[in-house]
Amino acid sequence: MYISQQLRSRSIAEYVLYMWQVEDIIRAYDCQLSRIRAEYISQFDYSDEQKEELADWYGDLIRMINQEGKRERGHLQINEVVVQQMDELHRQLLSSSKYPFYSAEYYKVLPFIVELRHRGADKQESEVLTCLNALYGVMLLRLQKKEVSPDTAHAISEISTLLGMLSDYYEKDKTEGLEF
Repeated sequence: MYISQQLRSRSIAEYVLYMWQVEDIIRAYDCQLSRIRAEYISQFDYSDEQKEELADWYGDLIRMINQEGKRERGHLQINEVVVQQMDELHRQLLSSSKYPFYSAEYYKVLPFIVELRHRGADKQESEVLTCLNALYGVMLLRLQKKEVSPDTAHAISEISTLLGMLSDYYEKDKTEGLEF
């Protein structure tokens, strides 16, 4: 909860990736708040009050997962909405001549997106979702201490740059508004 609040205001892409990780953590504990509280939250160096707030937050997410039928896989609607907002902004930035650096980075990343879509199961997913899935997949590989090829590392670096730019524009649009 505390990390998600910081990330949401700093980098929307990092926030989404974090929330996907939280969904996976909840599933790893079989969507049982008692286990999350005892085996996960208890490890944090938080006050008792903070631990209760965190447990309430996880409890809310567990309820959403159950209500939305996402116990096995999939992302919560609240997270899907954020990805949709990112995708809408992505398309607006590309269609505007006012953001040439974003367009230039996009065209550097486009071959990787095409390749990822060719390999993926859902060829209709948005470009932003494709990029987020790639980053999340590599993050999981690294957590498992698995090797990432130099070509994949290069693609992820370019994708990270694009999503970093998109996150910056997302924040600017929320705080100041962007002109298209």
